[in-house]
Amino acid sequence: MIRFHTLRREQWIARPLEEVMAFFADAHNLAELTPPWVRFRVLTPRPIQMEAGTLIRYHLYWHGVPIPWATRIRRWDPLFRFIDVELSGPYRLWHHTHRFVSKNGGTQMTDTVRYRLPFGWIGRLVHRVKVRRELEEIFEYRRRRIVELFGATKPLEVK
Repeated sequence: MIRFHTLRREQWIARPLEEVMAFFADAHNLAELTPPWVRFRVLTPRPIQMEAGTLIRYHLYWHGVPIPWATRIRRWDPLFRFIDVELSGPYRLWHHTHRFVSKNGGTQMTDTVRYRLPFGWIGRLVHRVKVRRELEEIFEYRRRRIVELFGATKPLEVK
């Protein structure tokens, strides 16, 4: 039995750590990084005080089906990492670690998502046929939007 799936993405951002972290500390910016076809909205009103224990509510659509989603910030370590976990929504498990490291005059960002779908073997089949590819598309969209918002993503060689 598969305990969970893992999706990992790394991206170097040509901006200082403090600037990148400030952007990601505003949960409403997540809508800016999510493809339009998801119709993603943050329902929790501004300002959202990011800290361990913060509850954030969202709404999205998956193939036309409306899905409410709630996550809690499990860990908040400014200028280093934060972790959000799903409380309710489309996954049986959603554990997303965001790491930030100052590197080569910019910021190295790493997303590691551990997730599992509900419904046992049916969920595993849907993952293989559809969900994995769509999550990869969402994170690829996110990568491109970060380039548009922050600029180049190739670090300068340090010699």
